[in-house]
Amino acid sequence: MIAFRKWGLIHRPVSVIGWVITIAAIAFMVQVFLAIDARSHSNTDTLYGIYPFWGVTFLGWEWLARRLSSD
Repeated sequence: MIAFRKWGLIHRPVSVIGWVITIAAIAFMVQVFLAIDARSHSNTDTLYGIYPFWGVTFLGWEWLARRLSSD
């Protein structure tokens, strides 16, 4: 099953499954941002708070995209 295609340094979704995975990752990152930003006192607090979640989510998304790509 091909869900992603290589596009420069990252992969882009080309099927419904690829789009569902991508939208789910983005929705999770938005939810994390809103939850952490509501309790932060500064921009730095927000960045330090979202970094572990966003980093792991992006790396997991990229790993999955590599496994489900045609390259």
